[in-house]
Amino acid sequence: MDSHDSASVSSTVAARCRLHPADLTLALDPGELGFATTDDVEPLDTIFGQERALRALEFGLGLRHRGYNVYVSGMTGTGKKQLIQHLVEKRAAAETTPDDWVYVYNFDEPDRPLALRLPSGHGIRLRDSLEQILDRLRHDLPVALKAKDFDTERDRLAATFGQRSEGLFNQLVERAKELDMLIRRLPNGVLVFVPLKEGKPLEGDEVDKLDPEERADIDRRQTELGELAGELMARQQEMSHQVRTEIQEIVRGFARGILEPLFAQVKKEHPVEALATWLTRVQEHLLDHLDRLQEDHREETGDLPKALRAAMEREDPWLEYRVNVVTDNSHTQGAPVILETSPTYKNLFGTVEHDVNLFGRLSTNFTRIKPGSILRANGGYLIADMEDALIEPLVWKQLKRTLKSGQLLTDMYEPLGLLSTTALKPEPIPIDTKMILLGSANLYYLLQHLDPDFSELFKVRADFGPETSRNSAAHRAYARFIARQVRVEGLLRFDAPAVVELIRFGAREAANQGKLSVEFGILADIIREANHWARLEGVDLVGAKHVRQTLEERIYRSERIATKILELITEGTLRISVEGTRVGQVNGLSVWDLGDYAFGRPSRVTASVGVGQEGIVNIERESDLSGSTHDKGMLILEGYLRNQYARHHPLAISASLTFEQSYGWIEGDSASSAELYCLLSALAEVPLRQDIAVTGSVSQHGEIQAVGGVNDKIEGFFDVCRLKGLTGTQGVCLPRSNVRHLVLRPDVIDAVREHRFHLWALETVDEGIELLTGLPAGEIGQEGTFHQRLDQRLQQILSLLQEQPVAGGAPRVRVGPAVTPQPTPPPLPGQ
Repeated sequence: MDSHDSASVSSTVAARCRLHPADLTLALDPGELGFATTDDVEPLDTIFGQERALRALEFGLGLRHRGYNVYVSGMTGTGKKQLIQHLVEKRAAAETTPDDWVYVYNFDEPDRPLALRLPSGHGIRLRDSLEQILDRLRHDLPVALKAKDFDTERDRLAATFGQRSEGLFNQLVERAKELDMLIRRLPNGVLVFVPLKEGKPLEGDEVDKLDPEERADIDRRQTELGELAGELMARQQEMSHQVRTEIQEIVRGFARGILEPLFAQVKKEHPVEALATWLTRVQEHLLDHLDRLQEDHREETGDLPKALRAAMEREDPWLEYRVNVVTDNSHTQGAPVILETSPTYKNLFGTVEHDVNLFGRLSTNFTRIKPGSILRANGGYLIADMEDALIEPLVWKQLKRTLKSGQLLTDMYEPLGLLSTTALKPEPIPIDTKMILLGSANLYYLLQHLDPDFSELFKVRADFGPETSRNSAAHRAYARFIARQVRVEGLLRFDAPAVVELIRFGAREAANQGKLSVEFGILADIIREANHWARLEGVDLVGAKHVRQTLEERIYRSERIATKILELITEGTLRISVEGTRVGQVNGLSVWDLGDYAFGRPSRVTASVGVGQEGIVNIERESDLSGSTHDKGMLILEGYLRNQYARHHPLAISASLTFEQSYGWIEGDSASSAELYCLLSALAEVPLRQDIAVTGSVSQHGEIQAVGGVNDKIEGFFDVCRLKGLTGTQGVCLPRSNVRHLVLRPDVIDAVREHRFHLWALETVDEGIELLTGLPAGEIGQEGTFHQRLDQRLQQILSLLQEQPVAGGAPRVRVGPAVTPQPTPPPLPGQ
């Protein structure tokens, strides 16, 4: 076939497969949007394009059974938690407000505070009511004790006690007279019994002059009087105690008269049986400890010993009557929704705080119980980040325990157990908190496989996808989202052409003309940056040029490495040919993803073929520089060769393939078509066009299959051709199934429109063969075709191998990377 025929074949397939400018991006007229600026549309107030995820979320939120917590995956952007919070709050606003929870003193077991459930808003009211009762008692009881009625009753009791005490003393005096003794009272109150003789008291020296019998008699009488005095003093003390008791009963009666109506009112305001029982205990305890009123008003001396004693004693004499409100829904409308941005152990489960006295001793009480977000969200919803919860010590284990048991036990946070404090075991509180954890899809799958509890506790997954279908509703949603950002952040308004550019950006992010990205975090960044460039220009409206400038600036900030590679290609350090033809060489395309920026880079793929049966050697694999997917693509090439050329005779190949000047990791099968064309060219000894780059994977039956990153690959080769000089013949071959994914840069589209650059969409390997070689692909046995020429070359190699038998007798033929026994061909003449 002459050069004219080759050009004719190439032109035919080029015309059939060539793409037109309309195929290279989405067509959208700003006038079709139906508005001039974003001021004309309502801001977006919900999540768009996530019907499946929203339906799952609604299902999970509505099912209040244990285990139906929600795992939200796929959401990106800094405002994802706030967006979920907004959705949940809309539902929670229509739900019933849950009850309050308080901790109170346990009079039976002081180290086990009682948890009381009260109607919404009653917790604060109960606390304030008890404070008012204590204030009334501290104020009214002293006033009542100064009243005339109390003074009269107290004076009556004092007079009675005085009369009885005088009567007892008179009994002692009478007995003393009978025993001829005199009673004297010393200044310190001590009674002295003096003997009388002839009616006169005997002094000490006079007693000493008495004979022993008289002194013994005096001792007997003194002893008798002493014993009687002791009995009478004991009776007097009993009378004194009785009087004090009667006075205390009077005080208690006055206090009861103050407390009973107050407690009755509290019980009426809070009709809870458990609370009524506790209030009765409080009332009785108060009446039994009225002496604290005096302690509460005693003066401080300020001396050091007393200061030390005060530091060791409790500071609050009314501690038993306090109320610790741990869940307060008095200001909550509907069910509570808590967003926990820092899910540490204390923040989630609460803690029991402690004090340190002057001696370093730790102490605590039920008023130091501090609630966590799980308790504050009880009866409602708690939103947190799953990864943050997993990396915090003890959080995941305690969270599972809480969700499985349905009870929350607040205790002191001691991750290392190094602190020693007063043991306090609060009564567990029943928990009805719906957990909503946000995390990645990979983390979800990992937990599903490694933690059997996870699937039992999080039975609902709301999986937010990265894209949605592009239609008029999606266009409107994009405009409404832009309007929302404009109003919320005080940005400049956007005109319709600017919105079109953002829609085009969304399609490019989704890598599909029929889709739009719904990762609004990135879109919000583009909106802010476009607003910045518009303000720098001094205009009051963001236009399409500002959006394009934003995208160009973002690329410019990140393309240092891409620019350096283009420089190396242009100066010849990295060898890339964009003109002429070569045997066993083609331009493949790959994508370098740097995280915030991805770009396409052409690579020179070469093949070397010789006579042998070693199979196809993948140099990248032999060098440990290729991934499993790339290696799979190489094995598929061997399957294609067997399917195409080994149906009638054994296939003997000794070839190697490599990416020239590639020194890093290679993964993926998107270059398998380029590798195949390169190998076929080397086998058939037919040159390939170097002004065409190739991307696409291959099936064993010769079908060209879709690959990723097609936009970056095309633009990467275009940039190389532009720098080296566009000839009007250069272009890229891509899979036909990738056409819908094209959203190319305007300069590439303009070059295609002006026929300075070309794109061809292929469906089969044969179409690529004809475009790259100029030969018809044809069939084996059809003269003048590429496949016939290659088959003849394979038969020549096989004949050469058969002329050189291996040691041991019959020759062998290797298929693929391993030596596989083949049927022994008949011996040639002369063998």
